[in-house]
Amino acid sequence: MIEEVRIRRVLPDDGAKLYRAIRQSFEQLHRWMFWCHENYSIEETEEWVLRQFKLYEEGLEYEMLIENQDGKILGACGLNHLDPNRCANLGYWVRTDCANAGVATRAVQQLLDWARQNTNLMRLEIVASIKNGPSNAVAQKCGATLEGVARRRLLLPDGFHDCNIYAILLRNDI
Repeated sequence: MIEEVRIRRVLPDDGAKLYRAIRQSFEQLHRWMFWCHENYSIEETEEWVLRQFKLYEEGLEYEMLIENQDGKILGACGLNHLDPNRCANLGYWVRTDCANAGVATRAVQQLLDWARQNTNLMRLEIVASIKNGPSNAVAQKCGATLEGVARRRLLLPDGFHDCNIYAILLRNDI
């Protein structure tokens, strides 16, 4: 079991460490993450890291890395696709050698606390292929409400997938 799990914002020098975590987990990630393709490169990782650092500064996206107590990158989670309705997409993944250890659940719970304290977002949505059992389990463990199934919602390497749409309401102030 992973002793400590913490999230932190993406920093400009995180590219190489993040790339290693992605490559270590490629066989599982590429099934569920559209960006994780066969020729995925360290340059793509470094571009993503720099873009996320800038978007965080601008308040447009909030991508976080998940680390253990030694600073090893265990995965990532974040809020993206923010819209004027104070809604955002919540996404997450963990490296293969950390799967089924509660890492994603603990990281998402930290991200929810962070979002309540640092944003004015009202609603977070999790879109998970109905075939992605681990991702659906994390959504449920984090208290997300299943609102329905969106047919043919995600295009993944093996074709279009029907997806469960979950929601988490961050506030009760409206």
